[in-house]
Amino acid sequence: MKIVVATHNEGKLPEIRTIIENELGAAAHQVELVSAGSMNLPDPVETGVTFEENALIKARDVAERTGLPALADDSGLIVDILGSAPGILSARWSGVHGHDGANNALLLSQLEDIADEKRGARFCCAAALVIPQDCKESQVDGTPLKARKIVELGEMRGAVIREPRGENGFGYDSIFVPEDQPGRLDNAGRMLTSAEMTAEEKNAISHRHKALTALAPAIKELID
Repeated sequence: MKIVVATHNEGKLPEIRTIIENELGAAAHQVELVSAGSMNLPDPVETGVTFEENALIKARDVAERTGLPALADDSGLIVDILGSAPGILSARWSGVHGHDGANNALLLSQLEDIADEKRGARFCCAAALVIPQDCKESQVDGTPLKARKIVELGEMRGAVIREPRGENGFGYDSIFVPEDQPGRLDNAGRMLTSAEMTAEEKNAISHRHKALTALAPAIKELID
């Protein structure tokens, strides 16, 4: 069964493959993941006001264009004292999409006078799976069923520190210290930022990993 991942970032596919292999075991070989980018599909306009809505917009767009099951995720950082911000605007908080340095600098300046104990935050992710009506996985005895959609959520709690640390990851990873830690400290004896963790350490606790893991049973249902 082919599933199209609604992304132009090929780096997302290995993480999803690993989750599917861990959750589905031997059945994982029945799932073929391809990216929307490899199929030259355009990025849809994300007009939603929640992570769930934007994940569904991306998954629906790919499912409608391909007639195949589609998987998408949307995520961002929510800082407690800022309410829902940066939220769905996380990637363009500074006004320039994907400019990590500018986004981090603006957020740190906004929190400059906030005490350490009040800098709690969480990364949130919504993962969506959409199975189109005319897809064979949405049929019983050849009879089309109603198109299906499944959305699962995941979060990673922690806090925003005062200056960047670490060279790995992307986005706000260098200024975010997760509550869940890998059992080691940095050279100064401090808890690690997401950017100081290895990819394996971060993926084991990440909001995206949790949301995609929760979605795995729906994928297993398709191939069963």
